[in-house]
Amino acid sequence: MLTVDYERLVVEDDHKVLDLGCGFGRHAYESLRRGATVTACDMALPELQEVRATYAAMLQAGEIPDSAIVFACAGDATQLPFNDGSFDRIIASEVLEHIHDDDCALQELFRVLKPGGKIAITIPAYLPEKVCWALSDEYHAPKEIGGHVRIYRKNELKGKMQSHGLEPIDYHRAHALHSPYWWLKCAVGPKNSDHPLVKTYLRFLTWDIVKQPWITKILEKLLQPVLGKSAIIYAQKAATA
Repeated sequence: MLTVDYERLVVEDDHKVLDLGCGFGRHAYESLRRGATVTACDMALPELQEVRATYAAMLQAGEIPDSAIVFACAGDATQLPFNDGSFDRIIASEVLEHIHDDDCALQELFRVLKPGGKIAITIPAYLPEKVCWALSDEYHAPKEIGGHVRIYRKNELKGKMQSHGLEPIDYHRAHALHSPYWWLKCAVGPKNSDHPLVKTYLRFLTWDIVKQPWITKILEKLLQPVLGKSAIIYAQKAATA
């Protein structure tokens, strides 16, 4: 399930892509399918091992072109272990809300992006996230170690990106049907995954992802502007930077 719209980011087969905070690699895999050379970067070693294993399986199954390569590396977003201008495209999905010094992270993202390159940053959208915080203080930091440390407003993040040389060029929301799931989780306890309502809604989401029925596609589109769980901002670094 992708959060970033690749038609807006435009990843091509000669691109070098950084997937920062890659997790288990959903965006890394899509970039590989498009023939890009991908660097999957995260602080969690088990996730990086999973990314490498999945890449090998996809290559063996012929799901990605032979030219597609992935590098998995551990890294801190405020001290990225890459040279200036290393990447044509960067994806930072659900990362910045975890970082105390987000200005430092944005400066690093600007540094490693090539002049003329594009970046997609996704964050929890303001209203759905505000509801989660109100329902449970175990959903976010400090009670949740490594959890969300702030709630962004769209224009706040756009302003921060601009101040670090990243010019916003596009925006949308995603995953409207996921917001009620997280509200349920927060209402019964974020770690209470066995609650009947939570399990039932998770089955619904799984069915929706696998089957992709037309009715939920329409519902998602209608609810996205208000309930979209993720906000995605696309930006570009000036070609003369």
